[in-house]
Amino acid sequence: MKAVVYDQPRSFTVTEVPDPHAGPGEVRLRVVLAGVCGTDAHLHDGQFDPVYPLTPGHEIVGEVDEVGDGVTGLRAGQRVVLDNMQSCGVCTSCRRARPAFCRVLVAQGVNAPGGFAEYIVAPAGKCHPADDLAPEAAVLTEPTACVMHGLDVLELPPGSDVVVFGAGPTGLLLAQLLRHAGANRVTVAAPTAAKLELAARHGADETVRVDRERPDASVARLRELAPEGFDAVVDATGAVGVLELCVPLARDGGTVFVYGMTDENDRLTVSPYEVFRRELVIKGSFSQAYSFDRALQAIRTGRVATDGIVTHTFALDDYADALAALRDRECVKAVVRPGGAAAT
Repeated sequence: MKAVVYDQPRSFTVTEVPDPHAGPGEVRLRVVLAGVCGTDAHLHDGQFDPVYPLTPGHEIVGEVDEVGDGVTGLRAGQRVVLDNMQSCGVCTSCRRARPAFCRVLVAQGVNAPGGFAEYIVAPAGKCHPADDLAPEAAVLTEPTACVMHGLDVLELPPGSDVVVFGAGPTGLLLAQLLRHAGANRVTVAAPTAAKLELAARHGADETVRVDRERPDASVARLRELAPEGFDAVVDATGAVGVLELCVPLARDGGTVFVYGMTDENDRLTVSPYEVFRRELVIKGSFSQAYSFDRALQAIRTGRVATDGIVTHTFALDDYADALAALRDRECVKAVVRPGGAAAT
């Protein structure tokens, strides 16, 4: 089969590798779509603890192609979404309901073979039937699960006033689910007009255009909306320059939520006196935990609207272009179709 294979940071080929086969309790999936995520850009640079040789791709929709011994709940030809995280369940972190910090965590697409390939083998129990969803909707299940976990961590009080920086896929998903989590008002701030229009269409109460050259003007508009500050200020960009705006925009007793993935070497200066004096809370959210089923249900019920989010589709051979699309302001979400569809 054909797969993207890294041998070191920034060095990959699209090459032929041996076909995998399902073992006991496993299924082989023919990959239908695999989402391209900011995490893949960090993996490209050698961050996020990759294990080589590496085939990335952790947002996976597949069709069951081969069923291993002992598998009874899935059938050949069935479309599924894959929860790529496998934790041991018995280490200290797992026993404290922190499976993402499992000491022997297997994360397909990070330290085990992922979905930027024609086929992938996975535990049957990690595959969730999704025949009722279009692949372009189903491929958003994993990022939605991450957002669900983020809201578990955030513990948003009902009636909160929230601003989300970023209108990429995670910003759009956050904005929608924050509304259902009890926010009275959700404001989305981002630099791209088309993405802000999509945010408004998906339910954002306010949108604010962020001028990359003059961020102070954007801050002034946000202060007009919330003169005393926002109850929660969410960064979904991973940009330190944006994070620097977050603390001043939080109201006294408010929360700054670090959701976007920054570079490992980035540093943010925060005044401990301000955190102390204003009783601020700073929280982070990593990956997903106990949220995959809920994410799939949110997409099924329409609580998460997915139309318009997937904007670019690439063939496996065009993986370099798929990565580059992450820097394209007009690209909301890029996916790879290993079956060989032409780029759109």
